[in-house]
Amino acid sequence: MEKRLGVVSIIVERTIAPVGGVNELLSQFGDEIIGRFGLPYARRGVNIITLVVDTSVERVSALTGKLGKLPGVQVRSLMSKTAAPGADLAPPPDL
Repeated sequence: MEKRLGVVSIIVERTIAPVGGVNELLSQFGDEIIGRFGLPYARRGVNIITLVVDTSVERVSALTGKLGKLPGVQVRSLMSKTAAPGADLAPPPDL
């Protein structure tokens, strides 16, 4: 499977959503998550989570599909158009 870089944005309504279920799903995909940023926004009663992922389109679809089925959870993703080069390659030189 071709891996790509992407971002996943999740809005969790604290009074409705099963927060433990969200965290459990994220743990299941933990090897593919390279960064996670969480922000509680008490004024709106939500938690906002942004993930940076390095995975296949199919795996991100599996994650977002499972998250989207949870009550009180809204999720969107954006994937890069091109496949990521091999992880073992050196970073490109500065221009």
